[in-house]
Amino acid sequence: MQLTARTPSRAAAALPRRRRPGRVPAAVPILLLLLAGCGTRLPDGAFSGRPTPTHPSASGTNPASDTGVTATEIRVGIVTSLTSPVGSEVFSGPRFGAQAFFQALNDRGGLHGRTVRLVTCDDGGSGIGNQDCVHRLIDQGHVFAFVSGSVLDYAGAPYVSGKAVPDVGGQPIGTAYDRWPHLYGIYGSSAPRDGRAVGWNGTLYQSTEVFRFFKERLGAHSAAVVAYNQADSARYAGQLKAGLEAEGYRVLLQTVDFALPNFQAVAAAVRADGSQLLFDAMDTRGNAALCRALDEAGVQVTAKVTNVQNWSESVRTDYQSSPGCRNALWATSSSLNYEDEQYPAVHEFRTAMARYYPDRAAQLSAWELEGWAGAQWLTDAMDSCGADLTRACVEAFINRAEPYDAHGLILPASFVPQPPPTGLLHACLNAARWQDAAQGGKGGWVTQVPSMTTTCFDVPQLPYKP
Repeated sequence: MQLTARTPSRAAAALPRRRRPGRVPAAVPILLLLLAGCGTRLPDGAFSGRPTPTHPSASGTNPASDTGVTATEIRVGIVTSLTSPVGSEVFSGPRFGAQAFFQALNDRGGLHGRTVRLVTCDDGGSGIGNQDCVHRLIDQGHVFAFVSGSVLDYAGAPYVSGKAVPDVGGQPIGTAYDRWPHLYGIYGSSAPRDGRAVGWNGTLYQSTEVFRFFKERLGAHSAAVVAYNQADSARYAGQLKAGLEAEGYRVLLQTVDFALPNFQAVAAAVRADGSQLLFDAMDTRGNAALCRALDEAGVQVTAKVTNVQNWSESVRTDYQSSPGCRNALWATSSSLNYEDEQYPAVHEFRTAMARYYPDRAAQLSAWELEGWAGAQWLTDAMDSCGADLTRACVEAFINRAEPYDAHGLILPASFVPQPPPTGLLHACLNAARWQDAAQGGKGGWVTQVPSMTTTCFDVPQLPYKP
């Protein structure tokens, strides 16, 4: 399944990503998934901009300074749609990344003498389940904050916001993180977030840096967009088409029957059109079947573009029967490539995952890395409070004007409200391409930009109604 960030969004098809005044929501892609039925101890500087103190306050005792905070413990909640109808792996990544972060932190002595105790809940992928988790963790678990959530239906968002519980680093699969105060998605937001309408009076904006990138990097000028004959899929495909056309692409729009998709016909149409890029508004099942049809027909595209949710090791097996298409896969995101261990923060993430979750080596993903980044964000915010830890102090850190980058793991993000976007947006991105191993090597995702902080474009912002 595909999701995204600042161009069409993430959760159902192929969205490019990172939402400031731009990016598209991820709700559409996830809905499509539903339709388918488908160890070494880390160094002292690993968890904040400076070595993390592990001793109590000068008085010798930490105060019980807020809900969920005692002299020795901080309770933090994670809600994940683990047993949703779309399967346990679709949403699980951020939770594992956050768990690895806090296990490593606690092994080092915790934060200011306090251990972070995670209280987790599986909402089953339903709104009712999500509300139950939220009430259970707030009313009974008395958590101090939420972190790195990844849920299909964030129906409990109004309650979290109403109780002023900080929710830090969640995946913006729906529109909650662009509506409610006290909710801080991993990509930031410049919307008012006043609890009334989503975005700016019900309008959000998608930006076109992903399409600009492929135009300039690969010289692409034509693209095919494939969708199901289903309302959400068609709506998302329309957003992809609008973004591509805004960047001057010739666009071939193809629709297939959801129950009996004729991907052979799509492959023939892509061949006849000479489409260079291929985007889609489909689930993982549809993507795999489409790639098989392309390989069987001998059709090659310059790039089959997916997004951060599909940026994972599972591509190795998901596209096993279509190696040609797999080697045309590109992914874009607003975070570092989890393969790039030359970055200290990525190396720390990989070291912790290997130590605490060695059985997940075949499921490593960009979402796990972003779950780690969300935990880093909350920890740095808590660290800024010293021994007198309060929710107000944490939110003051997160709401500051200075953008935050999780020690370089994500593009700088902030939550300073801005007027409705006008004109051009300076937008940056990361990009990688899957490359099968040559001569028996491992292969994997290879970063295609020198730096995600300098791969930037001044692009238009297109309004849409979520």
